[in-house]
Amino acid sequence: QVQLVESGGGLVQAGGSLRLSCTASGSIFSGSVMIWYRQAPGKQRELVAAISNGNTNYADSVKGRFTISRDNAKNTVYLQMNSLKPEDTAVYYCNAHFLAPSATPRDYWGQGTQVTVSS
Repeated sequence: QVQLVESGGGLVQAGGSLRLSCTASGSIFSGSVMIWYRQAPGKQRELVAAISNGNTNYADSVKGRFTISRDNAKNTVYLQMNSLKPEDTAVYYCNAHFLAPSATPRDYWGQGTQVTVSS
């Protein structure tokens, strides 16, 4: 059974920082692209940042402010969020896009963690 457990959300003032963590159980972590998504009220879920074992990608809205990283030894992915803005307010979800060998990729999701940025 794969579980993703997120932590690190909270309330912060504009310009502040938060670090989100997502730890995966099971044996899928090293074979997964790890992705952070977010969903604000009334909006669609959007990709924030993604990391494979060699590359990172970011939404334009967070480039230069957010940094995604992973520690395969700890089965954990991080999202360091700096210079936060009120428009970053959302529920942040961790996703493991598992590239199963010779099989269809599978997606696993965390429960989400709330990030609220006050102006």
